[in-house]
Amino acid sequence: MIKIKIVSRQQQRYVQLLTAAKLPQLVITEDPNQATVLLADPPLIATSLNDYPHLQWLQSTYAGIDTLIKPHLRQDYQLTNIRGIFGLLIAEYVIGHILNYQRHFCRYALQQQQQQWHPISYQSMATKTMVIVGTGTIGQHLAKVAAAFGCHIIGVNRSGISASTDFNHTYAISDLDCALTQADYVVSILPATSQTDDVFDRHHLKHCKNALFFNVGRGNSVNDVDLVNALEQHYLQHAFLDVFKHEPLATDHPFWHHPQITITPHIAAESFPEQVFSIFKDNYLRFTQQKKLLHAVDFKREY
Repeated sequence: MIKIKIVSRQQQRYVQLLTAAKLPQLVITEDPNQATVLLADPPLIATSLNDYPHLQWLQSTYAGIDTLIKPHLRQDYQLTNIRGIFGLLIAEYVIGHILNYQRHFCRYALQQQQQQWHPISYQSMATKTMVIVGTGTIGQHLAKVAAAFGCHIIGVNRSGISASTDFNHTYAISDLDCALTQADYVVSILPATSQTDDVFDRHHLKHCKNALFFNVGRGNSVNDVDLVNALEQHYLQHAFLDVFKHEPLATDHPFWHHPQITITPHIAAESFPEQVFSIFKDNYLRFTQQKKLLHAVDFKREY
């Protein structure tokens, strides 16, 4: 028998899904000493990995696994994450904020409460340039959706090789500044690695020209002080931030009350248990057949 332990905020739902699926040879356990498989939220399991002496495979319930790849943590097991299900949610988040901001919907809601009739001029997304930094499956889906709104799409990745025909042009990360000079919208979907720390600092942000900035990747990629400076210098017009270096964001952090920053509590793309379980199920059958697991994380590459 293969014994699995679930460590998740959605534990009850995962237990229901596992019980109903009746996967062969799989038994749920609460004993870390018996578990060879983990289905877990990375932040909840990272500090207790050493409690699982027989761990062979950990299926993350998140796309982000940065808390599990710290140098001091063990790496003697197979780690897989969730991919391919977050593109739609991220696209909804980014496009929704752009439309709300440019079409002044919040302002009109206030005007309605005050019985005011004041039309405000607005801009269309058509002909705007969106720079997507991180061209994986999420970035590719966002590119497709933004293109449908008439945007010109520029991608930025490690190689500069286009990941999809939905990108009109793709730059290598070493040419990030060239991409930023063209941006009306900048969207960071970068993973958290040692190479992505503070990518968006004053040296790069100064190349923007009053752009809207989104971070829906990982908080480590943004230098907080330099971001505020970029807003004050009008390199950026507004920042929409869903992820941060330290979460939850400290109550005394200057972001909270900055008029040009919109904060959301890491909700841009929720891991819905039903979708996660579908990926886990496929991987579990591969695991029992000793096949290569889907969405395997390379500890050396950090993603």
